[in-house]
Amino acid sequence: MAFNNRNILLKMVEIQDIVLERKKHGVSQKFVYENEIFPRFRISYSTFNRYLGYPAKRELKEGRRAPRMEDKRQLSLF
Repeated sequence: MAFNNRNILLKMVEIQDIVLERKKHGVSQKFVYENEIFPRFRISYSTFNRYLGYPAKRELKEGRRAPRMEDKRQLSLF
């Protein structure tokens, strides 16, 4: 899988869905990380926690953010 922001967001959504599914059955996040996430994705526990806290679904729905407004003080060649 090539590096792409969309690919990372899709991976975050997949991990979040796995954790939500397992939490419904009363399993802890640490257990889910050790037995399902780490063997499959090979990410650290801190990355796992960062992925859980990131609003990936919302960012995927919005798509790319609007480009920043140009700074009028910035000189350009055009």
